[in-house]
Amino acid sequence: MSHPYTSLDQRAFWAPAVGQRNMLDIDELWTAPFDINQHKKIVTFGSCFAQHFSRALTDRGFTWFDAEPAPIGATSEAAKDFNYGVFSARTGNIYTASLLLQWTRWALGEEDAPEIYWENGDRVLDPFRPAIEPKGFATVEEMLASRQQSIRAFRRAIMECNIFVFTLGLTESWWDAEGGFEYPMCPGTIGGTFDPEKHVFRNQDYNFINESLVSAIRKIRNARKNGPSFLLTVSPVPLTATNSGNHVLVASMESKSILRAVAGDVSRKLARATYFPSYEIINSAPFRGTFFEPNMRSVSPHGVEHVMKTFFDGLPDQPSTSSPLSDVKTHAQDTKILMDRRQDDLACEEELLAAFGETRD
Repeated sequence: MSHPYTSLDQRAFWAPAVGQRNMLDIDELWTAPFDINQHKKIVTFGSCFAQHFSRALTDRGFTWFDAEPAPIGATSEAAKDFNYGVFSARTGNIYTASLLLQWTRWALGEEDAPEIYWENGDRVLDPFRPAIEPKGFATVEEMLASRQQSIRAFRRAIMECNIFVFTLGLTESWWDAEGGFEYPMCPGTIGGTFDPEKHVFRNQDYNFINESLVSAIRKIRNARKNGPSFLLTVSPVPLTATNSGNHVLVASMESKSILRAVAGDVSRKLARATYFPSYEIINSAPFRGTFFEPNMRSVSPHGVEHVMKTFFDGLPDQPSTSSPLSDVKTHAQDTKILMDRRQDDLACEEELLAAFGETRD
């Protein structure tokens, strides 16, 4: 008797594809549906985990496009301190699809970024990039000029890239009730003063996130002829803290599940959009939490390397890579570069929330 399951290959069945394999031998999780090669300009934005993509692309000779490079003469240490080279523009973390849409509207001139600021002693912080300058800006004018420069750089990234990588990180968000705009972090945590009448919490649902992401992608593509392809991922890193009222573990699973469902739907219904399973590689049961650090939140260098191995193995005409946990020595230099980098090297604004959960007298 013939039916659809008789013609499926082994990767469609759990036992041969997963259950009967060593976890490091689980393969064919993803294949690029469009051309990704070293000549394509690739930009990366989103949550902290997106930084692993930019680093791995650069290390392997791909064209990671930095639309807002550090000033000429700046040392690598200074560039890192001032958050240059973290994302493809100096936006800071863009954790939600709605924040991506907000930046897109600013970059395309559909809306003006509100000229708000936070004072921190004699320094000034940008509410939309609160951690971008280690000590803040000297004046409001300096901060606003810097913000506009990043908006122009984000536009340049949109207008010149061939592939746009976006990593979804959060469903929880904070909004300004008066202005209707979104903050990347809750006011009062990194800077500013929290006002319960003005600052509104929103735990975004599936439909809102889906609509925001689709709108952002369409605006980016419509801004120019032959707009970019999109590679969507979901950060595998659990929430640092939650304002949902749920236990942080439950909140994390709900948040990531919603983001995963959105990414899958958008990648199916939009042409030249794909979902890459970094979330599954780190979090799914067959990997047994192996790729987490002892805190069960930070992804270990082994995990990062295995994620990127899977990514590059899914590109046509790319040499096969190896896991650092195997005995194969292929690409040893690339592996060492990745292994030397740890989670605390990443620029992650959300990490600062951890301080508020420390035991207090």
